[in-house]
Amino acid sequence: MAELLQTVKLDDDEQALMTRLAKRLTARAKHDARMGKYYEGSQRLDQIGIAVPPELRRFETVVNWPRVVVDEVVNRLEVRGFVEAGQEGSSEELREQWEANNLESGAPMLHQETAQYGRGFVTVGTNEDDPDHPLITVEPTRQMAGLVDARTRRALGYLRAYKDEDGRQRRTLYLPDATVWLEATRNGWTVEDRDDHQLGRPPVVMFLNRRRPGDWWGTSEMADAIPLTDAAARSLTNLQIAQEAHAVPGRYIFGVDPKKMVDPTTGEPLPTWEAYYTALMVYAEKDAKAGTFAAAELSNLTGTIEHYGKLVASVSGLPLRYFVASAANPAAEGAIRADESRLIKNAERKALDWGDGWGWVQGLSTRIRTGEWPEANRIRTIWFDPATPTYAERADAISKMTGGVPVLSREGAWDEMGWSDARKAREREYFRAQEQDPTLSLLDAKDNAGASADAAGGR
Repeated sequence: MAELLQTVKLDDDEQALMTRLAKRLTARAKHDARMGKYYEGSQRLDQIGIAVPPELRRFETVVNWPRVVVDEVVNRLEVRGFVEAGQEGSSEELREQWEANNLESGAPMLHQETAQYGRGFVTVGTNEDDPDHPLITVEPTRQMAGLVDARTRRALGYLRAYKDEDGRQRRTLYLPDATVWLEATRNGWTVEDRDDHQLGRPPVVMFLNRRRPGDWWGTSEMADAIPLTDAAARSLTNLQIAQEAHAVPGRYIFGVDPKKMVDPTTGEPLPTWEAYYTALMVYAEKDAKAGTFAAAELSNLTGTIEHYGKLVASVSGLPLRYFVASAANPAAEGAIRADESRLIKNAERKALDWGDGWGWVQGLSTRIRTGEWPEANRIRTIWFDPATPTYAERADAISKMTGGVPVLSREGAWDEMGWSDARKAREREYFRAQEQDPTLSLLDAKDNAGASADAAGGR
């Protein structure tokens, strides 16, 4: 079979689609490379329109505000679980699929890629070693391109282009009814393997940042911060040069014979720098006149940089303290939440949008695992609260809602507290242990619950 595939090529429609996707990927390569440099803070001033002489290259300074803009939003996004259609609680089965693919650590990578480049991709495929747990993989954005029908908004296909560990060029073409793996050979792109899955849609989910109707590229979270970062980089470089050349007061001396500037011990002429820093302090000469020049005032540059930081805060919605150092005392809990209101709302909107994407990922996984699509793919993603935890304030409010005339159940209170499913299951065990023996203390209940769990696990 493998020998037969080596001689097979794509049909005309598949070849045309792959060529079209490859062109889209190439057209986006320059943009993606630029976004990568800004996120890593490795952009140079000559890339933003400044010609820096070689002797001043060491003074280049770049402030990495774009990474702050991306990471501070992504750090607020944490998936708590999934709810299937018709269910009230989170799905243990979907949680198992999530954990089997290590998506606790994989999801933040997807969110970071999406915020950085404007788009991100997750693929779902069969797992030959463990059919009950399909492979869910976060793909490198710079290697992926997709094509969506503008009328139906259905994906026509996706392409991943990359080099393997041996440097050979490879491609993976994701079609609605097949996934094709290709290798570059002397005869062109040759099919290396093929999976005719007949899903009816490519096994890829594309996530978009700042999604707009008809736009399938998304917009980088850094877009508004990049021009201001460039401006701050110019000011920082000027500050470095001014600090080196003009921050220390210059000294001068007139009417001194250089031949008399000698070391009193050896009689050897003093080097210029030594005369400048030491000997001239005590040198005496009848007609000599010494003095100093005024040092440069650098507050105009530092003030300009601080101003750019305020502008980045205004366009990104992040608190000013994320960009400008402040000596003020930390704000109270309520003030912190108010200060982060735009950041929180931004994270909530992304959770709403990207939650649909993770629902589709779980839908694809269910289809590959069971052979059936979930009901209208109605899988809802549950997120942790993106706000800065104000634990005392939240606990006080919840205790009031559960006391007197209760508004929340015990389980509802746990949800409001943001507890994970594992934490809630552990608490249920503690309560069961206490109900069986009311005389137990909380510590004894925990010990008994732990012993029961060990016995159930055969340990």
